[in-house]
Amino acid sequence: MTEERHLTELRRGVLGPCVLALLESRPHFGLELVRELADADGLLTSEGTVYPLLNRLRDAGLVTSEWEANEGERPRRYYEITPAGKEYLSSYRVSWERFSHTVDGVLGSSVGRRGK
Repeated sequence: MTEERHLTELRRGVLGPCVLALLESRPHFGLELVRELADADGLLTSEGTVYPLLNRLRDAGLVTSEWEANEGERPRRYYEITPAGKEYLSSYRVSWERFSHTVDGVLGSSVGRRGK
């Protein structure tokens, strides 16, 4: 398995919570989220993954969206985290901390390297 494939699999599982974390500070429009995720050291490699993800988050009740038209600009759909999204994100952070600690322990320990 190549390094890029490893990263693709890791990204797939964490992209939703990362979007929610960005929305926690303020509403964003889609391209804004794409840019911030892409700037986060390659967290996003394809713009095409964000919009279906935003639709899934909206369908799950974790975000809402609203079109906003500002004078002189084209209309943009802004996404905002919901109370359910904040609750999910809080729970995810607790789970992530435990999970990442466990993985770090296994990857960094001799237990994880036995038999090689």
